[in-house]
Amino acid sequence: MGNVLHFIISLKVLNTSIHIIPAMKNSEILTCFQCGTCTGSCPSGKYTSLNVRRIIKDSIKKDISDQLDLWMCTTCYNCQERCPRGIKVTDAILSLRAQAVKKGSILPAHRAVCKFLIEMGHAVPIDDIHITIREKIGLSEPETVRKYPQALKDVKTLLESCGFNELVK
Repeated sequence: MGNVLHFIISLKVLNTSIHIIPAMKNSEILTCFQCGTCTGSCPSGKYTSLNVRRIIKDSIKKDISDQLDLWMCTTCYNCQERCPRGIKVTDAILSLRAQAVKKGSILPAHRAVCKFLIEMGHAVPIDDIHITIREKIGLSEPETVRKYPQALKDVKTLLESCGFNELVK
């Protein structure tokens, strides 16, 4: 805790503004010592521009809701499980995404997935073609809201009641 306190005092002396992720304890994010374990264990980072360490570092100093990297995370939790400081990295990314959505910043592909959820009750809905394929190979229709119309109505009611529809317009 001493190092964190020293870091906070140093920032105050330097008159640096800190953008702390609201869902995290202030001291937790500040304990990151930039070891790179999160970035090194990130499967998405091998194939995209995602640099988890940079997201955490930048999110302390500024609003990153418009950065594409924020949406490259698959939320596999590798970074969070391996962080030597126990920082809830994936949870922080999800919190940052939630802030971005509230500001209207969301990728078109993610917006499309949200619309599927609103319309069909699933982020990746099963369609008639795949139902037919399943039947041909002896599989029944999966237990989803597609099978239960009242459940779909309930999902839609829930999403509407919490304002989800408005967030992803």
